[in-house]
Amino acid sequence: MTEDIKSPQFPESIFEGTLSSWLKKEGDEIKQDEVLAEIETDKVVIEVTAPSDGVMEKILVAEGSTIKSSDIIGRYKKGESMPSAPAKPESIKKESEESVKKVEEKPKKEKVSIEKSEPAKAKKERGFRMGPAAKKLLNEEDVDLADVEISSKKNVVTKKDILEAANKKSEHKENIVPVMDEGNIKRVPMTRLRSVVAKRLLESQFSTASLTTFNEVDLYEVKKLREKYRDSFEEKFGVKLGFMGMFLKASSLALQDMPIVNASIDGNDIVYHGSQDIGVAVSTEKGLVVPVVRNVQELSLAEIEIAIRDYSVKARDGKIEMSDITGGTFTVSNGGVFGSLLSTPILNPPQSAILGMHKIQERPMVVNGNIEVRPMMYLALTYDHRLLDGKDAVSFLVKIKETLESPESMILGV
Repeated sequence: MTEDIKSPQFPESIFEGTLSSWLKKEGDEIKQDEVLAEIETDKVVIEVTAPSDGVMEKILVAEGSTIKSSDIIGRYKKGESMPSAPAKPESIKKESEESVKKVEEKPKKEKVSIEKSEPAKAKKERGFRMGPAAKKLLNEEDVDLADVEISSKKNVVTKKDILEAANKKSEHKENIVPVMDEGNIKRVPMTRLRSVVAKRLLESQFSTASLTTFNEVDLYEVKKLREKYRDSFEEKFGVKLGFMGMFLKASSLALQDMPIVNASIDGNDIVYHGSQDIGVAVSTEKGLVVPVVRNVQELSLAEIEIAIRDYSVKARDGKIEMSDITGGTFTVSNGGVFGSLLSTPILNPPQSAILGMHKIQERPMVVNGNIEVRPMMYLALTYDHRLLDGKDAVSFLVKIKETLESPESMILGV
């Protein structure tokens, strides 16, 4: 029986990807859960696995093609493959011919032309072998395969070869003066990441009734608490006591008080989520990713900080998985690390709200009738007005403000 091979269901923050490589070819035997292909997105590399045992019948989508969630990319014959029969004279002859063909297809020792032509790339792909890690690095470094010089005697493209080619490409670019159009205008194509981000932002604006409300929070007590327990906290738990952990905990408490903020719209229904799965925006060299800290309502401050630290390391090492960035019910973004004083964050559908943190700035404030210098931060809550009213949004921000201005309430649970 012939069955379809489909791309996985992408998370809500990913719209499309590039089929970067097929690890199986037509006629190959496949086993259930074996990786058949890899799809590169702007955030993660997604693996396409075999639904069951069988034989690859047809590859429908070529490497380098853009695909979307649940697209049909190939077909296979379901069922265990037949055991190999003793080789007949015809098959021996055929195998011999194929062996000769493979020898003929091995690349010559002459230096490969660096001209970026598709035939040169295709020829090299037939002659050399490359593992998934090397293919991923090749795409990340934006290096043409025709420019890679192979050092292995077994014609295996290694990560070292790709990095050397990337360094040569970088050196070459530094010696090239950009060609300007008339009027000193330079035109360059968008990167894949920027293109996806642009589409995502437009869809968020068109598919939601976004509105932003603001408040400010006095972080004097939070800073005092951090200074008092910073060393002992890090010594005991092996992680620093940061601001983000407290903001996630305060957000979780506010979400428990106001479950409508943690809900989402599905058609004509409102879906109430039973847990606070909060996304944390993390900046990487390739762009912004939003890993999700699960069940924040059940975690201590130390457990939240450990989860944030681990996700940050994974994101910056390029090891974030699809499961890490799916299923969030609320998001916290900290533009303050870049110096932002005030901004309006954009929703991450189907979530209904996102909290924006900003730079902590000392300002004169009236405290008990006296003017004092206080560490203040502006808070911004962007929300979907189809689901939340202004009263809901303001009440939610006030709850976060009150919790952070009396941080002991998070510890005492009051």
